[in-house]
Amino acid sequence: MNFKTLLAKADRDTLQELLGSGTVLLLQLLDPSLTTSDRLREILLNLHSPESLLLSKESRDRLFEFLSPKEAEILAIILSAPEDEDDYRALEQVKIRRGSENERTLFDFFELIVPAKEEVKEVASSKQIAPQYALFAHQRQAAKQVKQYLKQEPLRVLLHMPTGAGKTRTAMNIIADHLRSHEPTLVIWLAYSEELCEQAAAEFQKAWQYLGDRELPVYRFWGDLDLDLDRAKDGVVVAGLTKVYNAAKRSIQFINQLGSRSSLVIIDEAHQAIAKTYRLVLDTLVIPYPNTALLGLTATPGRTWSDINADAKLAEFFAQQKVTLSIPGYDNPIDYLVAEGYLAKAEYRSLLYQSGLELSQRDLNRIGEELDLPGYLLHRIEEDEQRNLRIILEIEELAQRHQRIIVFTISVEHSKLIASVLQTRGLSASTLSANTSASERSHMITNFKNEDPETKILCNYGVLTTGFDAPKTSAAIIARPTRSLVLYSQMVGRAIRGVKASGNETAEIVTVVDKDLPGFGSVAEAFINWEDVWNSNYK
Repeated sequence: MNFKTLLAKADRDTLQELLGSGTVLLLQLLDPSLTTSDRLREILLNLHSPESLLLSKESRDRLFEFLSPKEAEILAIILSAPEDEDDYRALEQVKIRRGSENERTLFDFFELIVPAKEEVKEVASSKQIAPQYALFAHQRQAAKQVKQYLKQEPLRVLLHMPTGAGKTRTAMNIIADHLRSHEPTLVIWLAYSEELCEQAAAEFQKAWQYLGDRELPVYRFWGDLDLDLDRAKDGVVVAGLTKVYNAAKRSIQFINQLGSRSSLVIIDEAHQAIAKTYRLVLDTLVIPYPNTALLGLTATPGRTWSDINADAKLAEFFAQQKVTLSIPGYDNPIDYLVAEGYLAKAEYRSLLYQSGLELSQRDLNRIGEELDLPGYLLHRIEEDEQRNLRIILEIEELAQRHQRIIVFTISVEHSKLIASVLQTRGLSASTLSANTSASERSHMITNFKNEDPETKILCNYGVLTTGFDAPKTSAAIIARPTRSLVLYSQMVGRAIRGVKASGNETAEIVTVVDKDLPGFGSVAEAFINWEDVWNSNYK
Protein backbone atom coordinates (compact mmCIF):
# COMPACT_ATOMS: atom_id res chain seq x y z
CA MET A 1 0.00 0.00 0.00
CA ASN A 2 1.33 3.45 -0.85
CA PHE A 3 1.58 5.95 2.04
CA LYS A 4 0.07 8.76 0.00
CA THR A 5 -2.95 6.56 -0.62
CA LEU A 6 -3.37 6.18 3.13
CA LEU A 7 -2.98 9.91 3.71
CA ALA A 8 -5.53 10.66 1.00
CA LYS A 9 -8.13 8.86 3.14
CA ALA A 10 -7.52 11.12 6.14
CA ASP A 11 -10.34 13.57 6.73
CA ARG A 12 -10.01 17.29 7.45
CA ASP A 13 -10.35 16.83 11.23
CA THR A 14 -7.51 14.31 11.28
CA LEU A 15 -5.31 16.54 9.17
CA GLN A 16 -6.08 19.46 11.46
CA GLU A 17 -5.16 17.33 14.47
CA LEU A 18 -1.87 16.27 12.88
CA LEU A 19 -0.96 19.84 11.96
CA GLY A 20 -2.26 21.38 15.15
CA SER A 21 -5.55 23.23 15.51
CA GLY A 22 -3.73 26.51 16.11
CA THR A 23 -1.98 26.24 12.76
CA VAL A 24 -5.20 25.53 10.87
CA LEU A 25 -7.03 28.38 12.63
CA LEU A 26 -4.32 30.84 11.66
CA LEU A 27 -4.41 29.61 8.06
CA GLN A 28 -8.17 30.07 8.06
CA LEU A 29 -7.80 33.69 9.15
CA LEU A 30 -5.12 34.39 6.55
CA ASP A 31 -6.72 32.62 3.61
CA PRO A 32 -9.58 30.09 3.84
CA SER A 33 -8.42 28.47 0.59
CA LEU A 34 -5.34 27.20 2.45
CA THR A 35 -7.44 24.93 4.66
CA THR A 36 -8.87 22.55 2.12
CA SER A 37 -8.04 18.90 2.76
CA ASP A 38 -5.71 18.74 -0.24
CA ARG A 39 -3.80 21.87 0.89
CA LEU A 40 -3.58 20.59 4.44
CA ARG A 41 -2.12 17.27 3.19
CA GLU A 42 0.40 19.24 1.12
CA ILE A 43 1.37 21.41 4.10
CA LEU A 44 1.62 18.36 6.36
CA LEU A 45 4.05 16.59 4.01
CA ASN A 46 6.12 19.75 3.66
CA LEU A 47 6.48 19.87 7.42
CA HIS A 48 6.83 16.16 8.16
CA SER A 49 8.21 13.28 6.12
CA PRO A 50 6.07 10.13 5.74
CA GLU A 51 8.75 8.28 7.72
CA SER A 52 8.52 10.65 10.69
CA LEU A 53 4.71 10.43 10.70
CA LEU A 54 4.88 6.64 10.88
CA LEU A 55 7.58 6.61 13.56
CA SER A 56 5.51 8.87 15.81
CA LYS A 57 3.06 6.65 17.73
CA GLU A 58 0.52 9.44 18.03
CA SER A 59 0.31 10.20 14.32
CA ARG A 60 0.75 6.53 13.35
CA ASP A 61 -2.24 5.38 15.43
CA ARG A 62 -4.35 8.19 14.00
CA LEU A 63 -3.49 7.29 10.41
CA PHE A 64 -4.00 3.54 10.94
CA GLU A 65 -7.70 4.32 11.52
CA PHE A 66 -7.98 4.87 7.75
CA LEU A 67 -6.76 1.39 6.83
CA SER A 68 -9.40 -0.90 5.44
CA PRO A 69 -10.24 -3.91 7.69
CA LYS A 70 -8.33 -6.21 5.34
CA GLU A 71 -5.31 -3.89 5.29
CA ALA A 72 -5.36 -3.66 9.08
CA GLU A 73 -5.51 -7.43 9.36
CA ILE A 74 -2.55 -7.96 7.00
CA LEU A 75 -0.46 -5.28 8.70
CA ALA A 76 -1.20 -6.70 12.15
CA ILE A 77 -0.05 -10.13 11.03
CA ILE A 78 3.22 -9.03 9.44
CA LEU A 79 4.02 -6.78 12.42
CA SER A 80 3.33 -9.68 14.81
CA ALA A 81 0.78 -7.56 16.66
CA PRO A 82 -0.67 -9.05 19.89
CA GLU A 83 -3.68 -11.24 19.25
CA ASP A 84 -6.87 -9.23 19.63
CA GLU A 85 -10.37 -9.45 18.17
CA ASP A 86 -9.87 -5.89 16.92
CA ASP A 87 -6.91 -5.52 14.49
CA TYR A 88 -6.86 -1.73 14.97
CA ARG A 89 -6.42 -2.11 18.74
CA ALA A 90 -3.76 -4.74 18.10
CA LEU A 91 -1.82 -2.31 15.88
CA GLU A 92 -1.89 0.32 18.62
CA GLN A 93 0.07 -2.09 20.83
CA VAL A 94 2.87 -2.61 18.32
CA LYS A 95 6.16 -0.88 19.20
CA ILE A 96 8.18 0.54 16.32
CA ARG A 97 11.78 1.36 17.26
CA ARG A 98 14.38 2.98 15.05
CA GLY A 99 16.51 0.36 13.35
CA SER A 100 14.19 -2.51 14.36
CA GLU A 101 12.81 -5.22 12.13
CA ASN A 102 9.30 -3.82 12.67
CA GLU A 103 10.46 -0.48 11.28
CA ARG A 104 11.67 -2.14 8.09
CA THR A 105 8.46 -4.19 7.79
CA LEU A 106 6.25 -1.13 8.32
CA PHE A 107 8.11 0.95 5.73
CA ASP A 108 8.05 -1.91 3.20
CA PHE A 109 4.28 -2.16 3.65
CA PHE A 110 3.83 1.53 2.82
CA GLU A 111 6.44 1.42 0.02
CA LEU A 112 8.88 3.69 1.84
CA ILE A 113 12.64 3.50 2.10
CA VAL A 114 14.07 2.89 5.54
CA PRO A 115 15.88 6.11 6.60
CA ALA A 116 19.64 5.77 6.90
CA LYS A 117 20.67 5.19 10.47
CA GLU A 118 22.17 8.28 11.96
CA GLU A 119 25.67 7.85 13.27
CA VAL A 120 25.82 8.97 16.84
CA LYS A 121 29.23 10.33 17.63
CA GLU A 122 30.31 10.01 21.18
CA VAL A 123 31.09 13.39 22.67
CA ALA A 124 33.48 13.51 25.58
CA SER A 125 32.37 15.44 28.62
CA SER A 126 35.57 17.44 28.43
CA LYS A 127 38.18 18.11 25.76
CA GLN A 128 41.54 19.87 25.86
CA ILE A 129 41.78 22.75 23.38
CA ALA A 130 45.33 23.61 22.32
CA PRO A 131 45.83 27.34 21.58
CA GLN A 132 47.91 28.20 18.55
CA TYR A 133 49.91 31.00 20.19
CA ALA A 134 50.10 29.89 23.80
CA LEU A 135 52.21 31.06 26.72
CA PHE A 136 53.72 28.87 29.38
CA ALA A 137 52.67 29.48 32.97
CA HIS A 138 55.78 31.53 33.81
CA GLN A 139 55.25 33.66 30.71
CA ARG A 140 51.57 34.23 31.56
CA GLN A 141 52.52 35.36 35.04
CA ALA A 142 55.10 37.79 33.66
CA ALA A 143 52.59 39.16 31.13
CA LYS A 144 50.00 39.63 33.87
CA GLN A 145 52.43 41.63 36.00
CA VAL A 146 53.48 43.80 33.04
CA LYS A 147 49.86 44.65 32.23
CA GLN A 148 49.25 45.69 35.83
CA TYR A 149 52.18 48.12 35.69
CA LEU A 150 50.99 49.56 32.38
CA LYS A 151 47.59 50.38 33.88
CA GLN A 152 48.98 52.68 36.56
CA GLU A 153 51.29 55.68 36.73
CA PRO A 154 53.95 56.15 35.48
CA LEU A 155 52.86 53.65 32.78
CA ARG A 156 56.30 52.19 32.19
CA VAL A 157 58.00 48.91 33.06
CA LEU A 158 60.88 46.73 31.91
CA LEU A 159 60.32 43.03 31.21
CA HIS A 160 63.42 41.07 32.19
CA MET A 161 63.52 37.56 30.72
CA PRO A 162 66.63 35.56 29.82
CA THR A 163 67.51 34.65 26.27
CA GLY A 164 65.43 31.67 25.20
CA ALA A 165 62.62 32.34 27.69
CA GLY A 166 60.26 33.74 25.04
CA LYS A 167 60.14 37.46 25.84
CA THR A 168 59.13 38.34 22.26
CA ARG A 169 56.24 35.87 22.34
CA THR A 170 55.21 37.17 25.77
CA ALA A 171 55.35 40.74 24.49
CA MET A 172 53.18 39.87 21.48
CA ASN A 173 50.46 38.56 23.77
CA ILE A 174 50.63 41.82 25.73
CA ILE A 175 50.42 43.83 22.49
CA ALA A 176 47.45 41.81 21.25
CA ASP A 177 45.56 42.40 24.51
CA HIS A 178 46.32 46.12 24.20
CA LEU A 179 45.14 46.35 20.59
CA ARG A 180 41.91 44.49 21.36
CA SER A 181 41.05 47.00 24.07
CA HIS A 182 42.16 50.14 22.17
CA GLU A 183 40.68 50.92 18.76
CA PRO A 184 41.94 52.64 16.74
CA THR A 185 45.49 52.98 18.01
CA LEU A 186 49.10 52.49 17.02
CA VAL A 187 51.57 50.31 18.89
CA ILE A 188 55.17 51.28 18.12
CA TRP A 189 57.91 48.66 18.34
CA LEU A 190 61.43 50.13 18.31
CA ALA A 191 64.66 48.21 17.73
CA TYR A 192 68.17 49.25 16.81
CA SER A 193 68.91 46.69 14.06
CA GLU A 194 67.15 45.67 10.87
CA GLU A 195 67.31 42.01 11.92
CA LEU A 196 65.46 42.75 15.16
CA CYS A 197 62.89 44.86 13.29
CA GLU A 198 62.11 42.15 10.76
CA GLN A 199 61.97 39.53 13.50
CA ALA A 200 59.38 41.60 15.40
CA ALA A 201 57.26 42.33 12.33
CA ALA A 202 57.15 38.67 11.32
CA GLU A 203 56.33 37.58 14.87
CA PHE A 204 53.42 40.03 15.17
CA GLN A 205 51.98 38.80 11.86
CA LYS A 206 52.08 35.27 13.22
CA ALA A 207 50.62 36.20 16.60
CA TRP A 208 47.77 38.40 15.36
CA GLN A 209 46.40 35.59 13.17
CA TYR A 210 45.46 33.77 16.37
CA LEU A 211 45.02 36.61 18.86
CA GLY A 212 43.53 39.40 16.76
CA ASP A 213 39.97 40.70 16.63
CA ARG A 214 40.17 42.79 13.46
CA GLU A 215 42.24 43.19 10.31
CA LEU A 216 45.35 45.26 11.06
CA PRO A 217 48.42 46.36 9.11
CA VAL A 218 52.06 46.02 10.12
CA TYR A 219 54.04 49.08 9.05
CA ARG A 220 57.77 48.55 8.42
CA PHE A 221 59.93 51.64 8.95
CA TRP A 222 63.64 50.90 8.77
CA GLY A 223 66.42 50.83 6.19
CA ASP A 224 64.97 52.00 2.87
CA LEU A 225 61.36 51.41 3.98
CA ASP A 226 59.17 54.47 4.54
CA LEU A 227 56.06 55.16 6.60
CA ASP A 228 52.98 56.93 5.23
CA LEU A 229 51.62 58.65 8.35
CA ASP A 230 48.39 59.58 6.58
CA ARG A 231 47.51 55.87 6.50
CA ALA A 232 49.00 54.78 9.83
CA LYS A 233 46.16 55.17 12.33
CA ASP A 234 45.54 51.64 13.59
CA GLY A 235 48.02 48.77 13.77
CA VAL A 236 51.66 48.15 14.61
CA VAL A 237 54.61 50.25 13.48
CA VAL A 238 57.92 48.39 13.65
CA ALA A 239 60.66 50.98 13.36
CA GLY A 240 64.41 51.27 13.53
CA LEU A 241 65.53 53.70 16.25
CA THR A 242 68.00 55.40 13.93
CA LYS A 243 65.32 55.75 11.25
CA VAL A 244 62.91 57.42 13.68
CA TYR A 245 65.66 59.67 15.06
CA ASN A 246 66.65 60.87 11.58
CA ALA A 247 63.00 61.44 10.65
CA ALA A 248 62.51 63.48 13.82
CA LYS A 249 65.55 65.65 12.99
CA ARG A 250 64.07 66.40 9.57
CA SER A 251 60.58 67.08 10.91
CA ILE A 252 59.55 67.29 14.54
CA GLN A 253 55.97 67.23 13.28
CA PHE A 254 56.55 63.66 12.07
CA ILE A 255 57.41 62.21 15.47
CA ASN A 256 54.75 64.32 17.22
CA GLN A 257 52.11 62.98 14.85
CA LEU A 258 53.38 59.43 15.35
CA GLY A 259 53.31 59.84 19.13
CA SER A 260 49.84 61.35 19.19
CA ARG A 261 48.39 58.26 17.47
CA SER A 262 50.11 55.67 19.64
CA SER A 263 49.16 54.34 23.08
CA LEU A 264 51.95 51.80 23.65
CA VAL A 265 55.67 52.00 22.81
CA ILE A 266 57.94 48.95 23.08
CA ILE A 267 61.71 49.26 23.08
CA ASP A 268 63.52 46.00 22.31
CA GLU A 269 66.96 45.42 23.85
CA ALA A 270 65.93 48.10 26.35
CA HIS A 271 69.36 48.41 27.96
CA GLN A 272 70.00 50.75 24.99
CA ALA A 273 67.14 53.05 26.05
CA ILE A 274 69.22 55.70 27.83
CA ALA A 275 71.73 56.19 25.02
CA LYS A 276 71.37 59.84 24.02
CA THR A 277 69.70 59.45 20.62
CA TYR A 278 67.47 56.56 21.70
CA ARG A 279 66.28 58.33 24.83
CA LEU A 280 65.39 61.40 22.78
CA VAL A 281 63.16 59.27 20.54
CA LEU A 282 61.47 57.57 23.50
CA ASP A 283 60.92 60.80 25.43
CA THR A 284 59.41 62.49 22.38
CA LEU A 285 57.03 59.60 21.73
CA VAL A 286 55.94 59.08 25.33
CA ILE A 287 56.32 62.11 27.64
CA PRO A 288 53.92 64.53 25.85
CA TYR A 289 51.15 61.93 25.94
CA PRO A 290 50.03 61.01 29.49
CA ASN A 291 48.10 57.92 28.33
CA THR A 292 50.96 56.36 26.36
CA ALA A 293 52.64 53.39 28.05
CA LEU A 294 56.28 52.33 27.67
CA LEU A 295 57.46 48.71 27.81
CA GLY A 296 61.12 47.73 27.68
CA LEU A 297 62.33 44.22 26.81
CA THR A 298 65.74 42.83 27.70
CA ALA A 299 67.63 39.80 28.93
CA THR A 300 70.18 42.09 30.57
CA PRO A 301 68.69 45.00 32.56
CA GLY A 302 71.89 47.01 32.73
CA ARG A 303 74.42 48.66 30.42
CA THR A 304 77.71 47.75 32.06
CA TRP A 305 79.52 45.12 34.06
CA SER A 306 80.34 47.16 37.13
CA ASP A 307 79.40 50.85 36.63
CA ILE A 308 76.52 51.07 39.07
CA ASN A 309 75.77 54.72 38.24
CA ALA A 310 75.31 54.05 34.54
CA ASP A 311 73.09 51.06 35.29
CA ALA A 312 71.07 53.05 37.82
CA LYS A 313 70.12 55.53 35.07
CA LEU A 314 68.45 52.72 33.18
CA ALA A 315 66.53 51.64 36.27
CA GLU A 316 65.46 55.24 36.91
CA PHE A 317 64.30 55.61 33.29
CA PHE A 318 61.85 52.76 33.86
CA ALA A 319 60.87 54.14 37.30
CA GLN A 320 62.58 51.23 39.08
CA GLN A 321 59.75 49.03 37.77
CA LYS A 322 60.92 45.67 36.47
CA VAL A 323 59.08 42.39 35.98
CA THR A 324 61.54 39.52 36.29
CA LEU A 325 60.79 35.98 35.24
CA SER A 326 60.25 34.06 38.46
CA ILE A 327 59.80 30.32 38.85
CA PRO A 328 58.61 28.83 42.17
CA GLY A 329 61.27 26.49 43.57
CA TYR A 330 64.13 28.02 41.58
CA ASP A 331 66.50 30.73 42.78
CA ASN A 332 67.41 31.55 39.20
CA PRO A 333 65.05 31.09 36.23
CA ILE A 334 67.98 30.02 34.07
CA ASP A 335 68.18 26.82 36.12
CA TYR A 336 64.50 26.15 35.44
CA LEU A 337 64.82 26.82 31.71
CA VAL A 338 67.74 24.40 31.50
CA ALA A 339 65.98 21.74 33.59
CA GLU A 340 62.88 21.93 31.39
CA GLY A 341 64.79 21.90 28.09
CA TYR A 342 64.11 25.47 26.96
CA LEU A 343 67.83 26.22 27.24
CA ALA A 344 70.69 23.82 26.63
CA LYS A 345 72.83 22.71 29.52
CA ALA A 346 75.90 24.77 28.77
CA GLU A 347 79.49 23.98 29.65
CA TYR A 348 81.45 27.20 30.11
CA ARG A 349 85.19 26.94 29.54
CA SER A 350 87.85 29.61 29.61
CA LEU A 351 90.63 29.59 27.05
CA LEU A 352 93.29 31.32 29.09
CA TYR A 353 95.96 33.21 27.20
CA GLN A 354 99.05 34.97 28.48
CA SER A 355 99.49 37.45 25.66
CA GLY A 356 102.26 39.47 27.26
CA LEU A 357 100.12 42.53 26.56
CA GLU A 358 101.28 45.21 28.96
CA LEU A 359 98.67 47.76 29.95
CA SER A 360 99.77 51.28 30.73
CA GLN A 361 98.02 53.44 33.29
CA ARG A 362 96.44 55.27 30.35
CA ASP A 363 95.08 51.94 29.09
CA LEU A 364 93.69 51.09 32.50
CA ASN A 365 92.06 54.54 32.76
CA ARG A 366 90.41 54.14 29.36
CA ILE A 367 89.10 50.69 30.31
CA GLY A 368 87.63 52.16 33.48
CA GLU A 369 86.02 55.11 31.69
CA GLU A 370 84.46 53.40 28.68
CA LEU A 371 81.58 50.97 28.62
CA ASP A 372 83.69 48.54 26.60
CA LEU A 373 87.32 48.04 25.71
CA PRO A 374 88.80 50.82 23.54
CA GLY A 375 89.29 50.00 19.88
CA TYR A 376 93.05 50.59 19.77
CA LEU A 377 93.48 48.00 22.52
CA LEU A 378 91.37 45.44 20.70
CA HIS A 379 93.42 46.06 17.55
CA ARG A 380 96.61 45.17 19.40
CA ILE A 381 95.03 41.93 20.59
CA GLU A 382 93.70 40.84 17.20
CA GLU A 383 97.21 40.94 15.71
CA ASP A 384 98.57 38.45 18.25
CA GLU A 385 99.45 35.41 16.12
CA GLN A 386 99.79 33.02 19.05
CA ARG A 387 96.38 34.03 20.35
CA ASN A 388 94.81 33.48 16.93
CA LEU A 389 96.49 30.08 16.66
CA ARG A 390 95.01 29.04 20.01
CA ILE A 391 91.55 30.12 18.79
CA ILE A 392 91.85 28.19 15.52
CA LEU A 393 93.00 25.00 17.27
CA GLU A 394 90.09 25.31 19.72
CA ILE A 395 87.61 25.70 16.84
CA GLU A 396 89.04 22.61 15.13
CA GLU A 397 88.56 20.64 18.32
CA LEU A 398 84.95 21.84 18.67
CA ALA A 399 84.30 20.91 15.02
CA GLN A 400 84.80 17.26 15.95
CA ARG A 401 81.78 17.42 18.31
CA HIS A 402 79.50 20.12 16.87
CA GLN A 403 77.83 20.72 13.52
CA ARG A 404 77.11 24.45 13.96
CA ILE A 405 79.63 26.80 15.60
CA ILE A 406 79.59 30.59 15.90
CA VAL A 407 82.79 32.57 16.46
CA PHE A 408 82.57 36.15 17.75
CA THR A 409 85.68 37.99 16.64
CA ILE A 410 87.37 41.29 17.49
CA SER A 411 86.91 43.05 14.14
CA VAL A 412 85.93 42.59 10.51
CA GLU A 413 89.54 41.82 9.58
CA HIS A 414 89.86 39.39 12.47
CA SER A 415 86.73 37.55 11.31
CA LYS A 416 88.13 37.27 7.78
CA LEU A 417 91.46 36.02 9.10
CA ILE A 418 89.97 33.26 11.25
CA ALA A 419 87.56 32.11 8.52
CA SER A 420 90.28 32.10 5.85
CA VAL A 421 92.65 29.94 7.91
CA LEU A 422 89.84 27.52 8.78
CA GLN A 423 88.95 27.17 5.09
CA THR A 424 92.54 26.37 4.15
CA ARG A 425 92.48 23.64 6.81
CA GLY A 426 89.47 21.98 5.16
CA LEU A 427 86.60 23.34 7.27
CA SER A 428 83.43 25.02 5.98
CA ALA A 429 83.80 28.53 7.40
CA SER A 430 82.21 31.85 6.42
CA THR A 431 82.75 35.41 7.56
CA LEU A 432 79.99 37.91 8.18
CA SER A 433 79.95 41.57 9.19
CA ALA A 434 77.91 44.74 8.75
CA ASN A 435 79.83 45.26 5.49
CA THR A 436 78.43 42.05 4.01
CA SER A 437 75.71 42.76 1.42
CA ALA A 438 72.14 41.88 2.35
CA SER A 439 71.86 39.16 -0.30
CA GLU A 440 75.20 37.59 0.63
CA ARG A 441 74.33 37.76 4.33
CA SER A 442 71.00 36.06 3.68
CA HIS A 443 72.71 33.31 1.67
CA MET A 444 75.31 32.66 4.40
CA ILE A 445 72.74 32.51 7.19
CA THR A 446 70.42 30.24 5.18
CA ASN A 447 73.34 27.92 4.45
CA PHE A 448 74.32 27.90 8.12
CA LYS A 449 70.76 27.06 9.23
CA ASN A 450 70.09 24.23 6.76
CA GLU A 451 69.97 20.54 7.71
CA ASP A 452 73.24 19.64 6.00
CA PRO A 453 75.15 17.37 8.44
CA GLU A 454 78.48 18.95 7.46
CA THR A 455 80.07 20.99 10.25
CA LYS A 456 79.75 24.71 9.51
CA ILE A 457 81.44 27.63 11.23
CA LEU A 458 80.19 31.20 11.05
CA CYS A 459 82.74 33.85 12.02
CA ASN A 460 81.26 37.27 12.55
CA TYR A 461 81.82 40.70 13.93
CA GLY A 462 78.96 42.77 15.32
CA VAL A 463 75.95 41.30 13.51
CA LEU A 464 74.88 38.03 15.15
CA THR A 465 74.52 39.09 18.78
CA THR A 466 70.77 39.82 18.38
CA GLY A 467 68.07 39.20 15.80
CA PHE A 468 69.71 35.94 14.74
CA ASP A 469 68.13 32.61 15.49
CA ALA A 470 69.84 29.36 14.49
CA PRO A 471 68.67 26.94 17.21
CA LYS A 472 70.93 24.09 16.09
CA THR A 473 74.01 26.11 16.99
CA SER A 474 75.57 24.23 19.89
CA ALA A 475 78.98 25.87 20.34
CA ALA A 476 80.27 29.41 20.51
CA ILE A 477 83.74 30.90 20.87
CA ILE A 478 83.82 34.35 22.41
CA ALA A 479 87.11 35.57 20.99
CA ARG A 480 86.25 39.23 21.51
CA PRO A 481 87.24 40.64 24.92
CA THR A 482 84.48 42.78 26.36
CA ARG A 483 83.54 44.56 29.56
CA SER A 484 79.90 44.51 28.48
CA LEU A 485 78.00 41.82 30.31
CA VAL A 486 75.10 42.70 28.00
CA LEU A 487 77.13 41.92 24.90
CA TYR A 488 78.60 38.79 26.45
CA SER A 489 75.15 37.47 27.39
CA GLN A 490 73.85 38.14 23.88
CA MET A 491 76.74 36.29 22.28
CA VAL A 492 76.29 33.28 24.56
CA GLY A 493 72.54 33.30 23.88
CA ARG A 494 73.08 32.41 20.21
CA ALA A 495 74.26 28.91 21.16
CA ILE A 496 72.14 27.78 24.10
CA ARG A 497 68.69 27.06 22.64
CA GLY A 498 67.27 23.93 24.26
CA VAL A 499 65.42 21.00 22.72
CA LYS A 500 62.01 22.61 23.44
CA ALA A 501 63.18 25.58 21.37
CA SER A 502 64.30 23.27 18.50
CA GLY A 503 67.86 23.38 19.83
CA ASN A 504 70.17 21.04 21.69
CA GLU A 505 70.45 19.28 25.02
CA THR A 506 73.98 20.55 25.63
CA ALA A 507 76.18 23.38 24.44
CA GLU A 508 79.80 24.51 24.80
CA ILE A 509 80.78 28.11 25.37
CA VAL A 510 84.49 28.86 25.13
CA THR A 511 85.56 32.32 26.25
CA VAL A 512 89.02 33.56 25.40
CA VAL A 513 90.22 35.18 28.62
CA ASP A 514 93.12 37.55 28.21
CA LYS A 515 95.37 38.47 31.14
CA ASP A 516 94.17 41.58 33.02
CA LEU A 517 91.05 41.92 30.85
CA PRO A 518 87.53 41.22 32.18
CA GLY A 519 85.66 38.01 31.49
CA PHE A 520 82.41 36.43 32.59
CA GLY A 521 81.22 33.06 33.79
CA SER A 522 77.68 32.21 32.63
CA VAL A 523 74.29 33.68 31.66
CA ALA A 524 72.92 32.55 35.02
CA GLU A 525 75.36 34.91 36.73
CA ALA A 526 74.55 37.61 34.20
CA PHE A 527 70.82 37.35 34.82
CA ILE A 528 71.10 38.51 38.44
CA ASN A 529 74.02 40.91 38.02
CA TRP A 530 71.97 44.13 38.17
CA GLU A 531 69.41 43.35 40.87
CA ASP A 532 70.89 45.88 43.30
CA VAL A 533 70.24 48.90 41.07
CA TRP A 534 66.64 47.80 40.46
CA ASN A 535 65.90 47.49 44.15
CA SER A 536 63.23 50.06 44.99
CA ASN A 537 65.33 51.25 47.93
CA TYR A 538 68.35 52.07 45.79
CA LYS A 539 69.05 55.80 45.40
